[in-house]
Amino acid sequence: MSTADNFEDKLDRLIELCQQLKAENRALREREAGLMGERGQLLEKNELARQKIQTMINRLKNLSAEQ
Repeated sequence: MSTADNFEDKLDRLIELCQQLKAENRALREREAGLMGERGQLLEKNELARQKIQTMINRLKNLSAEQ
């Protein structure tokens, strides 16, 4: 095997690794975007639940104040 063949083999492996890393990076970015969207939805639901609980607490306070 000549030095040129060895160099070409290493270059081919490097190109393949680069392609694999690009694909993995793309998949990770897509996953991150999905998780960020999910996080936003969960934060919104959490805030809505907090508001509902606060409303219930206020109603209970008003009921006990009336008695």
